[in-house]
Formats: sequence, structure tokens, C-alpha cells
Amino acid sequence: MGVYNATKFINDPRLQEKVFHTNIARNKWILRKDINLFVGSKIKGVEITESGILAAAHLAGPGNVKKYLRSNGMLDVKDAYGTSLADYLKKFSGYDVSEVSAIRNPKV
Repeated sequence: MGVYNATKFINDPRLQEKVFHTNIARNKWILRKDINLFVGSKIKGVEITESGILAAAHLAGPGNVKKYLRSNGMLDVKDAYGTSLADYLKKFSGYDVSEVSAIRNPKV
């Protein structure tokens, strides 16, 4: 994301926010086709929304989200605390992310 100084990053909340927004924009670009294909559908009873997809990508990366969606939920991953992509898709469903622009190579 263009940050090379971990100490500066940890001590600068504004930089952290910029990196977060940069990562969301990048993930939205990577997942743009899957967003178009899957938003509005249900997988294992969970409605798929754009905000849920972006939250899941923040948890496990856009590649794992693609695998989850394209496998109809069969390829699910969990973080170290046991939170799955399905959990994130459900918990973060329905938020307004219309202001997030899909950017191929965003800059911090």
C-alpha cells in the first residue's frame, strides 16, 4: 500500500485510515465482476451484498472471497479467532459503500 515505515504507520491514525480506504478501493476493483454477479443472491442463507463482500475481502483477501463465492460457500476460510467469510458476509451486510470507488492501482 506504499507504507514502508511500520512505526510511522502504527502511530498515525490518519495514515491507517488512508491505507484502509486504499485497500477497500483496490479490493472493489479486484472483485468488481464478482460484485456484479453475486450481489443480491444468497449463499447458505446469507444475502450477498457489496459491503459484505468488501468486509470479507478485508478479513481474508479478495482471492479467498472469489473462491468462496464461486464455490457457493464450499470454500470458506476462518481467521485465527474462528471468524469465517460467511460470518463477515452476514455481519457487514447492507452498509452503504457507494462512495468507495473501484481503483485498479490506488495510491496512499
